This record gives sequence, structure tokens and C-alpha cells, in this order.
Amino acid sequence: MAAGMGELDDTDQRLIAELRRDGRAAVTDLAERVGVARATVQARLDRLIRRGEIMGFTVQTRGDVTAMPVRGLMMIAIEGRGAERITARLGGMPEVQAVHSTNGRWDLIAEIGTRTLEELDAVLVRIRALEGVTVSETNLLLATKKAVRR
Repeated sequence: MAAGMGELDDTDQRLIAELRRDGRAAVTDLAERVGVARATVQARLDRLIRRGEIMGFTVQTRGDVTAMPVRGLMMIAIEGRGAERITARLGGMPEVQAVHSTNGRWDLIAEIGTRTLEELDAVLVRIRALEGVTVSETNLLLATKKAVRR
């Protein structure tokens, strides 16, 4: 039974979870892990891409990390309804690699990459100076480990 428009059924969710674990997995491997036929996986991938549920596949190379070796996550609290405006401003900063909306204490999380700690500090100062940013907390990423394949 296929999911309706805009809905992800259990098979879609398991397929997406497997792709998050290993975005380079072969369709046959995905089919085995999810427990469906290879043709089913291919059809669902095509549908998920066509509908925009899967927006693309990315790769992170050693060069990406070494070009911007100082990486951090900045959690940001915003007063009022400025999240959209601040997200747009953050998106225009070359050091900001991604911006995520979230729930809980923080409104946004920005992934930041720079060549040096001094550059990171300058970016943090610019972000904190944005109108509407009330509080922030930044954590440096010390190491990135890939999830273990099952």
C-alpha cells in the first residue's frame, strides 16, 4: 500500500533512514536492508526525488574538512518573529554551511566552517550583532565519526 501525496509510509521512512546511514548504498543493498524488492526501492527513490522529499545527495570530502578545519555549531535564540530574516542573513554568509530550524530552547542552529579560530570568532561576532539575535551558544566540532553500518 503506497503512501498518499505528502505522506511517507514506514517503507519510505526506513529507506530514507538507510540512505542517511549510507548515501552511496546500492539499490540492491537498500532493498535487502528495507526488506522489499529492488524494483520497489528504485520506484520509491524516483518518487521521493520527484516529489522533493529527497532533495539531493551530498558527499563530504577530506578537502571540504581541511579547507575549513575549524567547525562549529551555533545555537541561536531569536526574539519575536525574525527567524526567516535571520535565516536569510545567515544563508548569505559564506562561512555558514547550513541553517536548521529547531524546537526547544534554540530557534536556529547554524553550521559554521572557517580556516582559523580568529575567523570563527569574527563570524560569531557578526551573527551575534544581527538584530533579533538575543542569545547564542557555540560548540566546536572536534571530530566527526560516521555511523556504523549494520
